[in-house]
Amino acid sequence: MNAANKKINFYFWAQLITYHLSLITQKMRQQIVAGNWKMNKTLDEGTELIKSVLEKLEQRPRGPVVFATPFPFLLAAAKILKVRKGFYLAAQNCHHEEKGAYTGEVSVDMLSSVGAEYVIIGHSERRQYFKETNEQLAKKVNLALGKGLLPIFCCGEPLDIREKGTHVGYVAKQLKASLFHLPTAEFRKVVIAYEPIWAIGTGRTASTEQAQEMHAAIRVLLAKKYGKDVADGTSILYGGSCNAQNAPDLFRQPDVDGGLIGGASLKADDFVAIVNAMK
Repeated sequence: MNAANKKINFYFWAQLITYHLSLITQKMRQQIVAGNWKMNKTLDEGTELIKSVLEKLEQRPRGPVVFATPFPFLLAAAKILKVRKGFYLAAQNCHHEEKGAYTGEVSVDMLSSVGAEYVIIGHSERRQYFKETNEQLAKKVNLALGKGLLPIFCCGEPLDIREKGTHVGYVAKQLKASLFHLPTAEFRKVVIAYEPIWAIGTGRTASTEQAQEMHAAIRVLLAKKYGKDVADGTSILYGGSCNAQNAPDLFRQPDVDGGLIGGASLKADDFVAIVNAMK
């Protein structure tokens, strides 16, 4: 082989190795199903629910399955989940200060110390009932990331905003105010959950077209801020009354990457069906 051919051959293999390394290191978008139990179950009922789900899901799920239990159950849940790959633990909230005289509140350090890996931030019920602001949520996101917790950041519009047709701008404002201060490396760790408030606990569900439209709009917004690669790698979950019946259609949408599940996560068979609907 002459010198010219050796040079071409070396260049070819170098390019091939570089290509495959890029595939390995590229952040692929995960399918995620997270069950938010809210203020439900006793400790015994909760541990039995987790065990039942694990028994029914014999094979490792296609993507992360997250249990967001009430605070008192976190440690017990962590002990059960640590023996199974693909299953993770989330807290439903955290305080926006690191520590201090905040009776009844829970810090990110506390959550991390009992085995939580994710934390839900900005759920519509927290915004509505506890008047959490975008500024407070930005602080929560910073603290969570600083302590190694992965935020599941919720956004979504009430019915009057949807009916006015200003829902895209409304959600964009939420994301910009609470997330867009993050550098790219930190933003890559965030999971977004779109929850149309008018479809939570009301029996109403956004159509697959409505869900896809909003998820796509969120991804376009992320691309404008962080670039297409980051936007394509960000998991965006649907969180508006997703259940065993509509999950397959919702999860087939190109920009719907799983779900943040409320009531249906309290029944093992329903939750398992939703997990099995992941692409």
